[in-house]
Amino acid sequence: MSRRLPLSLLSILLGSASALPGVAHATNGYFAHGYGVKSEGMAGTGIALPQDALTGATNPAGTAWVGDRLDAGLNAFLPSRGASIEGNGAGLDGAYSGNGRKTFFIPEFGLTRQLDERLSLGLAVYGNGGMNTQYDRSPFAAFGETGHTGVNLEQLFISPSVAYRLNEDHAVSVALNLAWQRFSAEGLSPFTPASQAPTQVSGLGNDSSVGAGVRLGWIGQLSPAWRLGATWSSKIHGRFDKYRGLFADQGSFDIPANYGVGLAYQPSQDWMLALDYQVIQYSGVQSVGTPLAPLLAGQPLGADGGAGFGWKDVQVVKLGAAYQWSPALTLRAGYSHATQPVPQSQTFFNILAPGVVQDHATLGLSWKTGERSEWSAFYGHAFKKAVHGQGSIPANFGGGEANVHLSEDVIGLSWGWLY
Repeated sequence: MSRRLPLSLLSILLGSASALPGVAHATNGYFAHGYGVKSEGMAGTGIALPQDALTGATNPAGTAWVGDRLDAGLNAFLPSRGASIEGNGAGLDGAYSGNGRKTFFIPEFGLTRQLDERLSLGLAVYGNGGMNTQYDRSPFAAFGETGHTGVNLEQLFISPSVAYRLNEDHAVSVALNLAWQRFSAEGLSPFTPASQAPTQVSGLGNDSSVGAGVRLGWIGQLSPAWRLGATWSSKIHGRFDKYRGLFADQGSFDIPANYGVGLAYQPSQDWMLALDYQVIQYSGVQSVGTPLAPLLAGQPLGADGGAGFGWKDVQVVKLGAAYQWSPALTLRAGYSHATQPVPQSQTFFNILAPGVVQDHATLGLSWKTGERSEWSAFYGHAFKKAVHGQGSIPANFGGGEANVHLSEDVIGLSWGWLY
């Protein structure tokens, strides 16, 4: 059988990338908990355990370990998000559902090719999301908002990578992270008087931004049973000019830098265990990490150093296991825990973006259908988490507390082909 990838198939897959916007995903903040169905079935572990051609989205050094393969997958994501307000003197009290849109479909695919014993190439196409709400009954109706309220953030990444084996046991890699972002907001008219650009806050449709960064990776085989990996991704600059009255620094919206280390252990031929530690540096993005305090001090929305969502950096620990039940069947499971990005004092603005889940549990499997092909599937659940406000609503908005909550379910299916 030819090892050459059919051009028609590649064209179809590249074309599918255009369908990726609309993404949301099981989330740590608004980063996906993992990339590639095999990794997702093990709670997103993969820094030291490359399993398929999506490895470039986690650690591009894995490109040197997976051979020549193509993986195409589709996830169905079902979040449940909402908020409640209590003790508000302006009439905002009540429970609000942010589930105006309930289901999202997220395609992803990867391609790897080993050129020789040392050099390998990869391409990963994937998305982030999760900052999506649609309140059909606006939490700000008492302030005169008559329509829907919500925001939508979509991020598409196209990451070509080059991996080089230093020797039989160690590989290094660099990937170019090409990022396309799209954002829209509606129903935020109560905030326009607090903006330096009142006509650039809400109801302006979609705005997009393109940026680029790099991801570096290393994987080392320390012994026959132990493997260690590390990866780092730079901040990617972005800007939404239409919403320069909402986001700090005249619409700046960067993608945060992130890094991680991973450990994989194979105690026997049938078992594989993986442990990852990841840090997502949300606080380094002005429009995401800055709290509401500048607005209360008289600094308008959209200004340099203006208010944001007040998110903290997120630290994630992921643990996954895989067991080869038979030559054809591999079973997977995992659990992850993340620190909370949203402080109790910042819940009011985060009614729009309640990315508060912290714990994920996953199950997955792969079934080989031939010498070169396999199917993989997984199910993940992010347990419901609520953050109750504490001093969260400013007095000039009526005071009281805003509480936000989120839970998530996701089902994924992928096809892999060794070519």
